[in-house]
Amino acid sequence: MFLPDIIKAPAVQLIGEKCYMTLVEDLDITDVACLKHLLSKGLGFGIVLGGALVKLPQIFKILSAGSARGLSLTSSIMETFAMGIGLAYNFRQGNPFTTFGELIFLTIQNIIILLLILNYSGRSRILILTGITIVAISYALGSPMIISNDFLSFLQAITIPIGLSSKVPQIITNLKNGSTGQLSSFAVFGFTAGSLARIFTTLSEVDDDLILTGYVLASVLNVILTIQMIRYWNVEKMEKISTEKED
Repeated sequence: MFLPDIIKAPAVQLIGEKCYMTLVEDLDITDVACLKHLLSKGLGFGIVLGGALVKLPQIFKILSAGSARGLSLTSSIMETFAMGIGLAYNFRQGNPFTTFGELIFLTIQNIIILLLILNYSGRSRILILTGITIVAISYALGSPMIISNDFLSFLQAITIPIGLSSKVPQIITNLKNGSTGQLSSFAVFGFTAGSLARIFTTLSEVDDDLILTGYVLASVLNVILTIQMIRYWNVEKMEKISTEKED
């Protein structure tokens, strides 16, 4: 099977010349290694696309409610910090875009959510200072002259406990409130599916125990948040009905 160059070129770029010849031109689907590689690339692109969308419902939910109730500021700060470091680390390591591309979109969306939480929690006075701090940290992470590759590797290592700790306050907040507040179910379910899929793509394409460990442990806490979302589902429905009756 032969494809026109306009399709062949990106396909070869994506899965490599050997796997392209095997799977497309020879139609040999018995090559397990190439099938695994194709699946990893497909999952990677799906995760990147999902990352571009996964937190938009959370942003719209905050804006429509005019409230960030139930969202942990501490969680948001730590998660944004961890994602920013992860993005810089993967970029500097030269890892395939399909293994970390969603971090670009997630970091941007997280920054927006962080600023919204500050705004709706009465901390609007520090919005400008927060924005300047974010820009300065982003510049430093992207510059080897300021943060060396070795030190960035160290930062990547400590983002594992930071990233995990970022979810703990949200889990505790949910338990205390007996609900998930303005937490988006789409975001929670998307993060859980994405982190589980990232375990597979990392094993397939990236030989980096730091990144793999982070995804494995993050998946555990994401599953806990998913369980909470399912458990408190009816609570959220009842609160919404009550609010509508009061209006």
